[in-house]
Amino acid sequence: MRVVITEKPSVAKDIAAFLGAKNRLDGYFEGNGCQVTWAFGHLVTLKEPNEYDPALKKWSLHTLPFVPASFELKLIDNPGVAKQFGVIKRLVKSSTELVAATDAGREGELIFRYILSLAGLETKPFKRLWLSSLTEEAIGKAFDALRPGTDYNNLYEAARCRSESDWIVGLNATRNFTVRYGRGEILWSVGRVQTPVLAMIAQKDEEILNFVSEPFWELRTKYKNVFFKWKGGRLKKEEEAKLLLDKLKDHLFTVKKIDSKQEKALPPFLYDLTELQRDMNKKYGMSANDTLEIAQQLYESKAISYPRTDSKFLSSDMKGEIPQILQNLEKIRPSEISRLDLKNLPFTSRILSSEKVTDHHAIIPTGKTPSSLSPNSQKVFDAIVLRFIAAFYPPCLKNVTTVEGEVEGEKFQAKGVQIVSPGWTQLYGKESDDADKQKEEEQDLPEFTLQETGPHDPSVKQGKTEPPKHFTEGTLLGAMETAGKFVEDEQLKEALKQKGLGTPATRAAIIETLLRRGYILRDKKVLKVTDLGRYLIALIQDPNLKSPELTGEWESKLKEMEVGKLSPATFMNEIVQYTKDLIRGSDLTQIDGSKIGSCPRCKKQIIEGKKGYGCSGWKEGCSFVLWKEYKGTLLNLRQIQSLLQRKILLEPLGKTILYLSEKGSVMEVALPEQQGNQNKKTFSKARKKAK
Repeated sequence: MRVVITEKPSVAKDIAAFLGAKNRLDGYFEGNGCQVTWAFGHLVTLKEPNEYDPALKKWSLHTLPFVPASFELKLIDNPGVAKQFGVIKRLVKSSTELVAATDAGREGELIFRYILSLAGLETKPFKRLWLSSLTEEAIGKAFDALRPGTDYNNLYEAARCRSESDWIVGLNATRNFTVRYGRGEILWSVGRVQTPVLAMIAQKDEEILNFVSEPFWELRTKYKNVFFKWKGGRLKKEEEAKLLLDKLKDHLFTVKKIDSKQEKALPPFLYDLTELQRDMNKKYGMSANDTLEIAQQLYESKAISYPRTDSKFLSSDMKGEIPQILQNLEKIRPSEISRLDLKNLPFTSRILSSEKVTDHHAIIPTGKTPSSLSPNSQKVFDAIVLRFIAAFYPPCLKNVTTVEGEVEGEKFQAKGVQIVSPGWTQLYGKESDDADKQKEEEQDLPEFTLQETGPHDPSVKQGKTEPPKHFTEGTLLGAMETAGKFVEDEQLKEALKQKGLGTPATRAAIIETLLRRGYILRDKKVLKVTDLGRYLIALIQDPNLKSPELTGEWESKLKEMEVGKLSPATFMNEIVQYTKDLIRGSDLTQIDGSKIGSCPRCKKQIIEGKKGYGCSGWKEGCSFVLWKEYKGTLLNLRQIQSLLQRKILLEPLGKTILYLSEKGSVMEVALPEQQGNQNKKTFSKARKKAK
């Protein structure tokens, strides 16, 4: 009997229909020599510390770090899970052929292997089904290409190490910070991915909070009804702007240079999950989690390919399928597809690139048209269809003309654009980024000739600098995806170019976790850090735990493990050592009384003055100073040392905690509200929070 295990009941139903297993029994389908059963996502999880040793139920610093000699598994605490696991175990035991059909990727592999392991059947041979779509044709091709399960051993090792490392770091760090600084009231949840994301939001909010707007003046002139900008840039003083304005008056404008060239705006890449989530957030304000859930539903209804992908490309062997998909979509997009020659589609490397396809190819429609979609589901489906069509449209061609002029030696410039052929942008109209940029930066230009002169109308426009913008879910997803940009080490920055914080499948959940724990909040379309989140970031001294660098490096190593370039033992040894160092370095009570501290900006020593403590490098231009009095409260020397050496005052001043930001600003955080004695919660809930 062939037994197939899927990740979800809906997928089992589709595969069972394909295999002819038409009889629905208790927990599985059967027929035609096949039995198709399912998990409910994760059925199996890692045991809790007190299940290794009952004494560990009590949280204590003396028991940290706790790392099991070997990890043990258990079922998730749910009667339905136990029942379904019993069905799976019985079917696997009696099978003559076993097929793993859980989601094709790291987590899907983990789900399947954990089930086999807990059932005591990890040595049972099996084959792997790798699905990117649930259409009948795709399922058939996948069964024709079944591979031995052993081919995916490296993928499983990476999945296992990810699971165990998150357990080790999250569990030990959460217990550590909660016991040390929870005051018996607050559970401080810390994780290798969620904490750097929280730190990014906190840092952005701090930049906005400390931002001081400054005025500026821009010089421009109007000639032939066209605005020309002064090439000297912004001026910081109004007097300078007025002097230049006086210099230009009563003098003629002369055209000195005309440059015209044709530019191409290439079609957008196909969607990966992160780009789809960003687009839906930007256009419709959808949360990343909502977009993922909708995409998953569309996948399970066979309307789109597998959504949890980080690739924007298709493999070369898909070339023959594309024309038929477009033809099937013609009934819902007749006008857009009629402009394509389906027999001669332009398959460029921006579309087909097998080497850039990882676990799954880009998100594309399957050609199946779903019915009765909700408004938001329709928006997501339409976006995927339109992006797919646009990929095969020609580039947008435009003539870009730059005109430079001069008045009394001062140079000015204007730019104009004429659309020669709209290409793919005609599908989007004003929605396209290209159209937005054209509207903001470019204007229609009349005919100009070299050396022509004439009167002009110069003027000065006043403006002011604007603070950075808060993260939206869309911009935060982009920052998580390109976390390497936030790393200073050039070698690691290059290594992280294709990495990021979390994976496309987990980023939405990370944001939702931070929201649920009260560390961040949604304020209309933007995400902001709460006092609770600021306080946690202030408590964490280890810069690696707050930086994308560490988790990006780990993710890079997990990728190496997937291809057999790194041993699991080496990786896990690093994780254990890091956790030991983290706990050892998180005691904020130890202050070096022999020195005041170092400057947070330039790292030079701090010296005492009459009213405050300043940087010894003040002659070199460092302006850092920490005043002795803060809002009417005189800070003693030990408090000053704590702020400079540990960046935080553990003893509250009234109802607030002070900490020193990365840029040397004294920040104020309201004391977290009473949240109940979370230390006494079961560790099961605590570990889930720390995941």
